This record gives sequence, structure tokens and C-alpha cells, in this order.
Amino acid sequence: MERRIPRYTLDGVPDAEVSEHPFATEDGLGLSLTRFHRGDSGDIVLLIHGLTLSRDMFIMPEHRNLVTHLLDSGYGDVWALDFRMSNRFPYDTETHRYTLDDVAAYDIPAALRTLRDIVGDRRVHVVAHCLGSVSFMMSLFGGTVDQITSVVANSVALTPRVSGWTRLKLRYGPNLAEYGLGMPIFDPKYGEAPWFTRRRMFAAAVSLFHRECRDSACHMLSFMWGDGHPAMFSHETLEPVTHARMGDLCGPVGLHYDRHVHRMVEAGHVVKYDPADSRLPDDLLANAAEIETPILFLTGDRNHVFTDSNIVCHRLLDAAAPGRHQLEILPGYGHVDPFMGKEAYRDVFPRIVAHLDKHSVVAS
Repeated sequence: MERRIPRYTLDGVPDAEVSEHPFATEDGLGLSLTRFHRGDSGDIVLLIHGLTLSRDMFIMPEHRNLVTHLLDSGYGDVWALDFRMSNRFPYDTETHRYTLDDVAAYDIPAALRTLRDIVGDRRVHVVAHCLGSVSFMMSLFGGTVDQITSVVANSVALTPRVSGWTRLKLRYGPNLAEYGLGMPIFDPKYGEAPWFTRRRMFAAAVSLFHRECRDSACHMLSFMWGDGHPAMFSHETLEPVTHARMGDLCGPVGLHYDRHVHRMVEAGHVVKYDPADSRLPDDLLANAAEIETPILFLTGDRNHVFTDSNIVCHRLLDAAAPGRHQLEILPGYGHVDPFMGKEAYRDVFPRIVAHLDKHSVVAS
């Protein structure tokens, strides 16, 4: 495939000082924070990607991206976390049994300790997407992190909900893939494998059911995530170059996380994968009214991955703490295009900044 945009490029943020800050988790994984620094600020913004993605979703050079928008809006110290779900690391393509509990208990606390060792006691706001959002919210409501000034949670948070077809995939897919097909990971680039290999034939079979475009990676992502044609975004919200490189932006992924998501879907809210695990409390929602951090829940009205998850979550938390949290439904948007869409800078980013401004010293 001929690339118009290099993988892992930093060209999307040319006017900031960029620095890498590696750190390790208690279970022995090396992770990384990337700092985009234009000037000291009393408010720090930490960006957290979703499963198979990375910091790249926030710094795309083909259109105005979230990091640039935040920097231009007065938030001069923006950080992006690459945790164990990032496609910048090999962890998801290795044989593993990681769960969202590991992220909530190890990755998020270690990242915030590293960040605060550098920036001190400044106010920290978090903008999180997909399973990065679920994991962070588990950390916040489970007490492994605190002193968070505000949160923006996109697509899903504490009450994962999916379509019936997706629920079937979550229930049976991991075992069928791992033990039936001998495929412990799914990769959106299976369509680039040599002909007559298992991966190429699988991608071809998936494409039979997706006539909405001719891009195999787009078809695979719709199979891997959600229930739609396509599932993760609307074609009309993406630049053509973004659509063509979704296989780069969304990497291969191990299937064990699906088992944990399935348990949450069946429960109707976040739960630990292993009930006997003592790293997190047994009931992650028990103290919902006591979490004073204001949350903006974002969701597209075409969310075919986590459907109305954030609408339900806002309703739940608003009952526990009336008026503390807000909900924004984004017309025409789906699961990931609120960050990666070509006009998200106009339709979505100002809503994020408005929420940050309400709870920051930048706007004062």
C-alpha cells in the first residue's frame, strides 16, 4: 500500500515542543506519555486513546486535530498516553490475557504518577475514548486515581451497551477465533496478506458482507468493532486519506479484552473480570455520588459500536448526582469520528473546550 501519510508521524503538531516520557507499570510493561508543550499552563490535558489506536488519533496531520485545537485554545500543555492497548507497542499482538482491570489498576495510575512528577500539582483534565474511557473511569470510580479536575468520555464509559449482533460476537467470537480458526488476534490488514492464506481468505469472506466501499481494512474494522456498514464512523465524516489509512491508525488486537467487555455488557455496567481480584473494589459504582469530578459524556447519534452507552451512563450518574455531569449527542457522528472526522474541529472540539473552560483557570 502506498502511504500518503507516514505511520507514527508527528507532523500534525509542528508548532509545539514534543517530548517522550517513558514509564513502567507494576506488572512490567513499558509505556509512554507524549508531551506537546507550547507554554506552561495551570491546566494539563491528558488524552487517552481506545483499543487498537494510539496517540496518533489525536495528532492527525490531514486536518485540524485535537492537540492543535487545544493548544490554540489556551491549553498549552497537552499530554497523550500510549498504554498497553496502543498499536505503538507489541503487547496486543502477543499471547496475553490482559483485561481492562490491568489498565485501570496499573497503566492509568502509573501514567498519572509520571505526569504529576513532571508537572506538579497542576489541574489535570482527561479526554478519553472507547475502552480507554472505560478503563479510566474504572480507575476514577475504583479509587486508583484521584484529583482529576474534569473528564470528557467519548462513546462509552461505565455502562457498555452494544447491539444484539455485537453481543453474539463478544460471546462466541474469542473462542471461535482462538481455538477454532487458530487466530488469536484480528488485524484490519488481513486483506494485504498473500492470497490463499488464512488471513486473506478471512478478510475476503468479511468483505462479502460489506459493499459500502472497496477498502478491506474498513470492512475488517466493521467486523471487529460494532454492527454497521461501516461501524466505527460514517464515510462522509472522514477525509478520503483518513479512510485509506484506517488500517494504520487502528492496529491488530488480541481478543481477550472482548471477553471482559462481554461480561460488562451482560451485567449492564462495568465489572471486574475476576470478581476475586482485590486491585479494584467489588462494586465500581457504589460511590458514584461521591466522585465530584464533572464529566462530559459525548456520543454520536450514529454510534454503531457502543450504541446508547453514554446516554444510559449519564442518566445513571445524573440520578446519583443531579446536575454534575453533562451529555452531548453529536448529530451525524459515530464512534471514532468525533476525534478523527474532517470537521470535528468545528462540530466536536469546541464542545470539549467549552467543558474544559468551565472547570479550568485557562478561561478565567
